[in-house]
Amino acid sequence: MAQSTTRLPTHQKTPPISKAGVADDEPIDPGGDGDQWWLMKDDLQCLIDSLWAAGYQVIGPKVESAAIVYAEIRDQNELPKGWTEEQSPGKYRLKRRDDDHLFGFNVGPHSWKSYLFPPHAVVATADRTPQGWQMRDADDPEKPFAFLGVRACELAAMAVQDRTFIHDHYIDPIYAARRQTAMIIAVNCTQAASTCFCTSMNTGPRCLTGFDLALTEVDQGFTIEIGSSRGRQIIGGVPVRPLSHDQVDQAEVARSHATAEMTKRLDTTDIRNLLLENLDHPRWADVGNRCLSCTNCTMVCPTCFCHSVTDVSDLSGDHVDRVRQWDSCFNSNFSYMNGGLVRGDTRSRYRQWLTHKLASWIDQFDTSGCVGCGRCITWCPVGIDLTEEVAAIREDVR
Repeated sequence: MAQSTTRLPTHQKTPPISKAGVADDEPIDPGGDGDQWWLMKDDLQCLIDSLWAAGYQVIGPKVESAAIVYAEIRDQNELPKGWTEEQSPGKYRLKRRDDDHLFGFNVGPHSWKSYLFPPHAVVATADRTPQGWQMRDADDPEKPFAFLGVRACELAAMAVQDRTFIHDHYIDPIYAARRQTAMIIAVNCTQAASTCFCTSMNTGPRCLTGFDLALTEVDQGFTIEIGSSRGRQIIGGVPVRPLSHDQVDQAEVARSHATAEMTKRLDTTDIRNLLLENLDHPRWADVGNRCLSCTNCTMVCPTCFCHSVTDVSDLSGDHVDRVRQWDSCFNSNFSYMNGGLVRGDTRSRYRQWLTHKLASWIDQFDTSGCVGCGRCITWCPVGIDLTEEVAAIREDVR
């Protein structure tokens, strides 16, 4: 029997948004009756059009420079149809799939951090006036983002950065404003790369919270779970249909593939004390001899937030921009203070990065700084694998 097309009611107003970037009203249970729907594959364009019509700038995956990156999307044909990738320590290669799936890949070198916490931002300006210097916060020209294709580990990364930039003592105004207005269209993973270990970090592979809509792709289309009133409002103009039992089963089988394919593990048992009580372990020197201090791991990480701030004057000397740029604890000058370097060798810089992310981050923010996405492993030129480094220390302690 043919399914009828259903358009959800559109009379709901967009609810107020909390600091965490989600609706302040009670979240809709994605598993509740009537809150899961079916979208034919060709109708994904209707969702993209609805997002643009609602005033969002749609950002999603596309193939550029031999990688799957995040960029502006206006047409579903810009998505990486039929593409996937091979990932291993120090290796990333695109390859063709044997189907036409649009989201049949894992994560690439970009993360959504690039849009919420931009690599380069003017955070304040100052102008010389007859009354003296006048300083003000810089305006953010970006329109609200709609992120299409957010994975479960990336939702977890956003939650980690929320804790850092919104729910700590000081609020980052650029991050908070962009996060509050961002629409999150998640896509459940249906495969795992050899560098993925989100199951070890309890961050995936299924999207459970933190989204407005969550899609699961199967051959004919997508199942859609509604996670907020904003999500319900957006699909009010999209030709969704009620789910059949067969479609529910197909989506469940597809999601189970990602869990079954995940082979990498990180034992997090008492990991804070394991690392902080073994700061002189010889493994740190071993990895220090291999590490290039290239900063790749921190640049691709979806949670790293190290940055520097510089005041840049114009030629007249009457206008100054205060510029924030991404930085890295792997840069030697990052630890410069009081006339010297606190961490003068690669060994100490790698140890700082790993112990902060997996140990002292827990003391600061009550959460790990790692979400198991595996980017740092894939994009390390010499293939350093943090899961292997932790395992080596743990084995010696045993």
